[in-house]
Amino acid sequence: MLDVDLSQPLWMLLAFVGLGWLSARRLSLDPRPIATLLIYIIAPLTFFRGLVLGGPSVDYLLLTAALFLLSSIIGLTVSLIARPFFAAEEAALLAFSAGTGNTGYFGLPIAMVLLPPEGVTLYLFSLLGITLYEFTVGYYLSARGRFSIQESLAKILRLPLIYAFAAALLVSGLGLAVPGAIMEGLDYFKYSYTVLGMMIIGMTLGRVTLREVDARFIAACVAARYVLWPLISLVAVLLLRASLGISETLAMALLLLGIVPMAANVVVVAMELNIRPEKGAIAVLLTTLAAPLLIPVYLQILLTLSGLG
Repeated sequence: MLDVDLSQPLWMLLAFVGLGWLSARRLSLDPRPIATLLIYIIAPLTFFRGLVLGGPSVDYLLLTAALFLLSSIIGLTVSLIARPFFAAEEAALLAFSAGTGNTGYFGLPIAMVLLPPEGVTLYLFSLLGITLYEFTVGYYLSARGRFSIQESLAKILRLPLIYAFAAALLVSGLGLAVPGAIMEGLDYFKYSYTVLGMMIIGMTLGRVTLREVDARFIAACVAARYVLWPLISLVAVLLLRASLGISETLAMALLLLGIVPMAANVVVVAMELNIRPEKGAIAVLLTTLAAPLLIPVYLQILLTLSGLG
């Protein structure tokens, strides 16, 4: 049973979206430089710090690999299904969004409320697998909506999050100690990661007109996020508890991954690649607005069905 009040952190995250909208409308801020900042500086440094502190073990990395594989399979499958029904850029954006969710900017603060410290670590390594999908397979799927295979692969190789992941594994594997002053400095980036990640949704919406509203595209995005993912997370938990006897903490972390709204990185990546970011922002906003109402209900239902409620 849920014994914590999620309303405060959920509405706080929506407030960041509102601040982004006000910034775009009143201050005429361009969200594109912020998207680039998130992709190339803030996200890599945030995850490097989290990985080093988490101390990657074989079990943790298997969890990361499993979520990366699951996200990739979903993204690739939706890409094949969507191509006959949507234009190239829309199909690419839909495929990217289907394989991920707002597990970082939105989900991580919720995980820190719901889960004990060891649960947050499990959530972080699960989240890392989804984030690696976003900046490898997912980024490739998005880029293919506009660029050639060679150009898409070249763009992936320029993404620093991949190298931040490798650097963190190297530091942990060799037992190297990162100076305390550096780790303390990196701590500040986790706050800007969430705030800017949510604000960029509002900033993009500040530039949206009614012409960008596409009911068919939005419905497909919502179905992938609030129908497909909850079902997959529930089935995964039931199978893992029956076969491997996973802990309730890990089960809760996996269920939470399945009920967060659409990823803000849908907007970030679409903006970086210039593939219909306005359409992505509308779908992200709708799922995010629904989150304070749906997440507590979804989570309670999933906990009950999985035998944890």
